[in-house]
Amino acid sequence: MSQVDLHLHTTASDGVFSPEDIVAKVARLGLRIIAICDHDTVDGISRALAAAKAFTGLRVIPGVEVSTDFPAGEVHVLGYFIDHTNKELGATLKRMRQTRRERAQGMIAKLDKLGIHIDWSRVQEIAGSGSIGRPHIAQAMLEKGYIDSIGDAFYRYISKGGPAYVGRIKMTPEEAVKLILRSGGLPVLAHPLTIDDPEAVTTRLKAVGLIGIEAYYGEFNAEQVSYLVKMAHGHNLIVTGGSDYHGLDDARETMIGGAQVPLEAAQKLIALAERPASKAASSILGSSHDC
Repeated sequence: MSQVDLHLHTTASDGVFSPEDIVAKVARLGLRIIAICDHDTVDGISRALAAAKAFTGLRVIPGVEVSTDFPAGEVHVLGYFIDHTNKELGATLKRMRQTRRERAQGMIAKLDKLGIHIDWSRVQEIAGSGSIGRPHIAQAMLEKGYIDSIGDAFYRYISKGGPAYVGRIKMTPEEAVKLILRSGGLPVLAHPLTIDDPEAVTTRLKAVGLIGIEAYYGEFNAEQVSYLVKMAHGHNLIVTGGSDYHGLDDARETMIGGAQVPLEAAQKLIALAERPASKAASSILGSSHDC
C-alpha cells in the first residue's frame, strides 16, 4: 500500500464517506499525504483540513476534479493546492453543480421509461448537502431492488453509452486549467488513458499551463504507468496519482492507497506548490523543472 493518495472523493460530491470519515480512514491505514478532489466542488475541503489536525503526520492537500467537455469525450482536470475560498472558483463550480442536478433528473426520466422508477426526492435525500451525482441515483436503484450493487447501475445503465446516460454542459479542458491557475492551484490531467489521444490532449493543455499528469492510477497496469511517466517526462511535466476512491464498490474499485503512488511524486508536487510565486509561474509557463 502506498503512503500517498492524491485522488479521493467524499460526500461533498459523489463519494460514500464524509470528509471526516475519509481522513480517519487514511490515518488508520498509515497514509502520509492525501488530496481531497471532489467533482466540481470544494465544499469538503475545510472539513477535511479540520479533521486532519487530529492526526500528526498526515497532510491533506486541498483539491478539486473539474469535469470538462472535449470533442472525443469527457476530460477531467485535477487542481491541487487551490484556494478553496476563491470566489470565482466557487461561483463557477456552483454553476457546474446545477448542471449535475439537471443531468440527474434527465437520467431519472430515462430510467422511468425503462421501467425503473425512483423518486427525485429520494435521490436528493441520499445526496444530502453534497453535489448530486450518479452514485446517488445508483443508491436509490439499489434500495428498490432494481440492481444487485452500486457498480451494477453504472455498468448496466448510467455509464457513458448506457441506456439511461445523460451528458451535461461542461467547460473546456483549457478553461479548467486556466480556472485552476487563477485559483492559485496546480492543474493536472486526470487518468489520461481514459481519454482518446492523451498525448495530443497533454500537448494542448501544457500550452495553457498544465503542470502534470496522473500516471499512477488504480486501473492502469505497470506498462501503462511506465508509458505515462515517460510521456510526462517528455513534456517536462510532473507525475501524480491516486485511487479515485469513492467507496462505491469494494469488489470493483481501487481501495485507498492502492494506486501505488511513490512518495517522491507527492513531494515534487508539494515542492512546486511551495516555490515562490515568481518561480512557480516560470515553471508553469514552460521553464524546466524536476520531473
